[in-house]
Amino acid sequence: MPTEVKAELVGNVWKVEAKPGDTVEEDDILVILESMKMEIPVVAPVAGTVKEIRVKEQDVVKEGQVLAVIE
Repeated sequence: MPTEVKAELVGNVWKVEAKPGDTVEEDDILVILESMKMEIPVVAPVAGTVKEIRVKEQDVVKEGQVLAVIE
């Protein structure tokens, strides 16, 4: 069952570290958000394969927005 990785806060996508097809371990960094001059890493909650990255660098994200899907 796919796992959706969501933004915990409003911010800008500073860097996308993973791409579809990548194998990730739990706690690997998927995306780095920038909010209030701070870099906030968004990590994989589970190990698996990245199915989708739904954002690109410079996107503005909302709290709760799905950033990635891991299978």
